[in-house]
Amino acid sequence: MQTDFAERASERTDAPADRPREVLDVRELGPPEPLTETLETLADLPDGTVLVQVNDRAPQHLYPKLDDRGYEFETVTDGGVTLTTIW
Repeated sequence: MQTDFAERASERTDAPADRPREVLDVRELGPPEPLTETLETLADLPDGTVLVQVNDRAPQHLYPKLDDRGYEFETVTDGGVTLTTIW
C-alpha cells in the first residue's frame, strides 16, 4: 500500500521519475515526531533518493526546514492522505 502512495504522489509532482523512492509513514506519530523522523530519514538517505512522507495533514513546520536545507518538495492529497514528495 505504501508503494501505491509513493507512486501516486510522484506522478502528480515534479519529482524526478528516474530516482529510487523511500516511503515514510508518519500518520501515527504525534508532534514533533513526524518532523524529526522526516529530517533524520532525509539525512540518512543515499543521494538522489526521493522521500515520500505519508501524513494525515500538511507538514507546515517541515516546509521551512526543507527550504533551509535546499530540498525541493510538493504536497498533494490523495484519498484523505497527505503525501509530501521531497527530493
